[in-house]
Amino acid sequence: MIRITELRLPLDHPSEALPAAIAKRLGMPVAELRSFAVYKRSHDARKKDALTFIYTVDVEVDREIALLEKFAADPKIGPTPDTSYHFVIDTPPARATRPVIVGFGPAGIFAALVLAQMGFKPIVLERGKAVRERTKDTWGLWRNKVLDPESNVQFGEGGAGTFSDGKLYSQVKDPRHLGRKVLTEFVKAGAPAEILYVAKPHIGTFRLVGMVEHMRREIESLGGEVRFQSRVVGLNIEHGQVRGVVLASGEEIAADHVVLALGHSARDTFEMLHACGVFMEAKPFSVGFRIEHPQSLIDRARLGANAGNPLLGAADYKLVHHASNGRAVYSFCMCPGGQVVAATSEANCVVTNGMSQYSRAERNANAGIVVGITPEDYPGGPLAGIALQRELESRAFELGGGNYEAPGQLVGDFLAGRASTQLGSVVPSYQPGVHLTDLSTALPPYAIAAMREALPAFGRQIRGFDLPDAVLTGVETRTSSPLRITRGDDFQSVNIRGLYPAGEGAGYAGGILSAGIDGIKIAEAIARNDGK
Repeated sequence: MIRITELRLPLDHPSEALPAAIAKRLGMPVAELRSFAVYKRSHDARKKDALTFIYTVDVEVDREIALLEKFAADPKIGPTPDTSYHFVIDTPPARATRPVIVGFGPAGIFAALVLAQMGFKPIVLERGKAVRERTKDTWGLWRNKVLDPESNVQFGEGGAGTFSDGKLYSQVKDPRHLGRKVLTEFVKAGAPAEILYVAKPHIGTFRLVGMVEHMRREIESLGGEVRFQSRVVGLNIEHGQVRGVVLASGEEIAADHVVLALGHSARDTFEMLHACGVFMEAKPFSVGFRIEHPQSLIDRARLGANAGNPLLGAADYKLVHHASNGRAVYSFCMCPGGQVVAATSEANCVVTNGMSQYSRAERNANAGIVVGITPEDYPGGPLAGIALQRELESRAFELGGGNYEAPGQLVGDFLAGRASTQLGSVVPSYQPGVHLTDLSTALPPYAIAAMREALPAFGRQIRGFDLPDAVLTGVETRTSSPLRITRGDDFQSVNIRGLYPAGEGAGYAGGILSAGIDGIKIAEAIARNDGK
């Protein structure tokens, strides 16, 4: 097939306009097009009064070779690359033990799925519960202020991404098109087919629940095993080689290949691994607040007269400001038409995150506004970042009234340095509730100063972003893992053979798509390892 990139059409173009544009670009009648498929569709909103769709299409024609020769010098026309997935082995080698995967978020799911598809029979150990039970426990915190430390936004089937916007795009380099494998498996599991071609695909929480269950059933049908409420509390290591894991129940499972797909919040597991001598190091992450605006404000600022157009949906944004004190302030995990959610996994702590459903139809837009920090800000070894997170989350619990409500402040009051006492036009969405206060002591002073400088700067980029009635809620601390479980080129721990750090918790991904890609790479690494 032939791939054509950067075909531009008006936002409201009729369906027949696309094949006509393809035929015109190739210099042939429409009747000679045998078929075509949209590979990618994005929109250009730089001119708000003249928005356009931009298409990449794959076209099937009879005179393919001749046309490719004709357009050989055109960088926008060429052969369609092979984006299908190819397994690295046909049959699994004989092994004394089955591979074990610790954690069943995106990295763990795809490591298990691809291993199972290659004929391995992985054992998955997930400390939390199955996704529907987990959803009930999560609502228990949101509605009743009751936290289950083992079943919440962070822990359980599907990982932290289950309670998110379900974003499926990433800026990671992907020359082998492994992201296509991730998206294809999601569509097989029930995701809308549009995620294969829209520029910024997302799924939403409700759809993710059913998809995760479908993928679990496939893993099990291929001989894999998924165990819930199975927390790993120890490793068996002999002469620098992992030989198995120990569960909280006391059970030991022999394994020569153990995948650590822990997620970024498995703090007790990080502490256990450090005690076992697994090499890890502190890494940068970010801290900040969630900000909420009326979604209509963001739509008007980003889309102009096209705000509300169902073809475009709720508008998003991406912002960054380099503050005068040297700190980078940026928007994180922007959730159009969504809500701010309680995301703690530890008692007497408050953590915020963002979530959207597929429709993105809620009243408010929200995003993290976060400040980058480095190990120089929290010296003390690989676990020091965890200590800082706990300190900030405990402080947020106190500022919120000590009952899992989040501390909040209006943007106008935050910029003026005064406590908030009543809400304005923006009603915050965080459950179990927001306690208005002064957030100036919720983060380190350098972070507060950088954010106070950044918000007006963002208001110059997006009109109304520094709306005085916009609401800040704290704290956002789980932006990424505060440490890295360092691995080598063979994807194994640098000092423990057979141990495969994976995904966001190990410091090698940031979001659902990149974590899924990393899980595939880990599965391939295990498959290539012949046991020597």
